Amino acid sequence: MLTRRYLLAIIIFIFTLTSLAFAQRPRPVTTESPQPAPATPTPAPAPAPPTVKAKYEGGVFGHPNKINGNLSLDELNKRLVFRDEKKKEILSIPYGSITGAYADTHAVRPAAATVASNIPYVGLPAGLIKTKVRYLTLQYNDPDSNASGVTSFRLENKELLDSVLNTLASNAGLTRRGEIFIRKKE
Repeated sequence: MLTRRYLLAIIIFIFTLTSLAFAQRPRPVTTESPQPAPATPTPAPAPAPPTVKAKYEGGVFGHPNKINGNLSLDELNKRLVFRDEKKKEILSIPYGSITGAYADTHAVRPAAATVASNIPYVGLPAGLIKTKVRYLTLQYNDPDSNASGVTSFRLENKELLDSVLNTLASNAGLTRRGEIFIRKKE
């Protein structure tokens, strides 16, 4: 009786292995492929305004704190400039130093929802509230100071972020690669 069960278990095991190996075989290539759907071109975003309200989130050496201010694209001097609320220039990144740029989105819980989530009986729905925060993230490599890093600026909405990103990439000579922009090595 024990040998029959043992023999049956071995047969089932061998059958399972052979069926798995059969599933891994290469498939034949068909010459007829379905026609792909025509790609609809996405309209280019509007050019960025000269000055955009932004929040510096950190990443540049010597500027560790988050700062509210304005981000502007300085065409004359070919650089990205961030000024605080008093219009004092805090930092600038030359277009030639920018090696990559992309738009980033994070879902965060507002502080009021965090506080409300700790209230009994009311907290559960408040804990589910989240908002989307949009960032312009830049990778840079400054040959003058040999400083490199990644910095980000928080912008108000998606349309503004897309227009600033595309205008910056165009001005800096970056090449689009999927959803990001990069500087190709020469």
